[in-house]
Amino acid sequence: MAKKRAREADGATEAPDKMAEDSDSSDDEDFDMVNVDFEWFNFNDKVDFHGMKNLIRQLFDVDATLFDVSALVDLILSQSSIGSTIKTDGEESDPFAFVTALNIQEHRQKQPIAQLIEYLSQKARTTESLAPIPELLASGKHVGLVLSERVINMPSDIAPPLYSMLVEEIQDAVDDKEPYEFTHYLIVSKTYHEIESTLTEERKKKKGRQDATLFHFHEEDEVLQRHAVAYGSYPFTKMDDSVADSKRAFQEMGVMPMGSMILIEASKFADAVKAVGEYLSPPS
Repeated sequence: MAKKRAREADGATEAPDKMAEDSDSSDDEDFDMVNVDFEWFNFNDKVDFHGMKNLIRQLFDVDATLFDVSALVDLILSQSSIGSTIKTDGEESDPFAFVTALNIQEHRQKQPIAQLIEYLSQKARTTESLAPIPELLASGKHVGLVLSERVINMPSDIAPPLYSMLVEEIQDAVDDKEPYEFTHYLIVSKTYHEIESTLTEERKKKKGRQDATLFHFHEEDEVLQRHAVAYGSYPFTKMDDSVADSKRAFQEMGVMPMGSMILIEASKFADAVKAVGEYLSPPS
């Protein structure tokens, strides 16, 4: 399993990016191979603010403007030992991925969490499969809000170590009597539909016909929801067809992102994470 790397005092590190041409490739198979070393780090409030802000904005998409993203990032960075970032060019570089868990009850009076509670409760009330969530968020129970995001095209096999380390760190925190003994984990993520473009007059008449197939931005969500007591997707407040057109997946199709929630009982979370590892870890 991947481990967070301690940096050398002089800052020296193995070169993370390596370009190498395959010398044995034939004329019709000439290509460059890029090897990238991923490194896991604790959150660092001195260097991670802007990179984390970009990832949080990506996670909440067009609805990120509804929250105080800066305050949310500050809160995440304040608990540096719970969760991880992934980087490729040393600790001083921007994170390419992260995961964290915030205690909703512990922070419910703070503005970014209060905003998220209101937002997630409102969205859950409009989606039948998410019906248990508003009552749970209002109950005073210690719910772990799991936020995770990564840049586009990051390999999905980074997810198992990210989540496995999160489980271990939360257990260590509980052993140290810190407030991370959760009853449930609420994972906030994203899904999408493909939608026919409305850029031309002919397509506008079709009003952006949508493919009913639901896709996951994070492949691990397919596994996590199998262990859930509730899960489902919801439309973003500020999304419309023109935004979908700006996120074109194929020539004829746009991407209509949606928010999603996955609620897992704490007693089942470790097994869910183990299942993610079994599903996504590359063969040895």
